[in-house]
Amino acid sequence: MTRRVAIFIAVLAAIAVPIQGQRPEPPDRDPFRFRGGVEFVGVHATITDASGRFVSGLRKEDFAVYEDDQRVEVTHFSVDRVPVSLGLALDTSSSMAGDKIKAARRAIEELLGQLVAGEDEMLLYRFGDFPILVQAWTADRRLIGRALERIEPTGGTAMYDTIAQALPLVDTGRNPKKALIVVSDGNDTSSGIELPDLKQRIRESEALVYAVGIDGQDVPAFRPRPRRQRRPPPRLPFPTPFAPGGSGRGGFLQLLPGNQGASGSSARSRGNDPANVAALRDLTDDSGGRTEVIGELRQLERTVAAIADEMGRQYYLGYASPGQKNGRWRSIRVEVRDLAHHVRARRGYIAN
Repeated sequence: MTRRVAIFIAVLAAIAVPIQGQRPEPPDRDPFRFRGGVEFVGVHATITDASGRFVSGLRKEDFAVYEDDQRVEVTHFSVDRVPVSLGLALDTSSSMAGDKIKAARRAIEELLGQLVAGEDEMLLYRFGDFPILVQAWTADRRLIGRALERIEPTGGTAMYDTIAQALPLVDTGRNPKKALIVVSDGNDTSSGIELPDLKQRIRESEALVYAVGIDGQDVPAFRPRPRRQRRPPPRLPFPTPFAPGGSGRGGFLQLLPGNQGASGSSARSRGNDPANVAALRDLTDDSGGRTEVIGELRQLERTVAAIADEMGRQYYLGYASPGQKNGRWRSIRVEVRDLAHHVRARRGYIAN
C-alpha cells in the first residue's frame, strides 16, 4: 500500500467516525402539522364576513396571532388547499332508520365527491350503542361508499365515546390537515366518557372537529335536559307516570332518566353534563371546527358540503411558540385587520 493511499484511507476513516456516531434528524416533511407542546404551532383559520361568506385574498400582514395574550410572529402563511385526512363518524342508532340514514348516505357520498382522489384519505366510524370502525384509512372513495351501503341502524347513541375513540386515529393521518365530521340525530345516551374528559382529548388532538345535527320532528334540537324536580309523595298507591317524550322519535334531546330511548333501553343520565347545543359547540369550537343543526333532511347534503368547502378555504398560520412544554393549556387568538370579519380558529393547545 502506497503512502498516498494510506493517507486517503485515514482521511475517510476520520470523516466516517463522527458520521456514524451521529443520528441525522429526519426531515420535516409536514411543516403544516399542528404539534401540541412542540416549538412550532400551526393554526387553520376560517374567515367570514358579516353575511357568513368566506373572505379570500387576505395576506399575512392582515393577521395577528396571540399565544396567552402575547403576540407572536407568523413565520408560515398559506392560502393553498392542502390534502386532508378526514374521519367520518355516522350515527346509526335506531332513530336514524328510514329517510335519515338515506339522507346521511347521500350527504357523505356528496362529500366524497369533493375530495381529491389520491391525495385526501378517509376513514369511517359508525356508532349505535358503541363505536365501530367500519373502514380504516383509505384514499379509495368506493370503499367508503360500499361500507355505507352495508350499514343498518340499530341501538342507542354513543356519540361521545365515538369522538374519543376516533380522535387518536384521525391524528395518525398522513396529511397536513386532519378533521373529524360527526353526523347524528340525537343526544348521547350510551357513552361512558364525560364531557370534561372529552373536551381535554379534543384539546390534545390536532384535528378540526365538526358536528352536524339532524333536528327531530317533535322537539327542538339540542334542547337541554330539564332538571329533575322533587315531586310530593303520591297520594295514590301507584307511582306518577313519567313525563312523555321518550318514545325515541327525533331530536337532540337528552332523554329523562327512566324514559325509553330509540333502542328500547333506559337512557343513561349524564349528571350535570346534558348534551345540548352549547355543550357540543363548545367541544367543536375549541378545535376550530363548528356545530351545525339542520331542521330539514334536505339541508343535510348542503351542510356537509359546506364543511368540505370550508376546509379548502382556510388560511394557515404557523409560528414558533414562546412558551415551555409544561403540560398546560396555552390559549391561541387569531385576529384580522378588518374588525367586521369573523375569525374561527383553534382556541389553544396542550403544551406536552
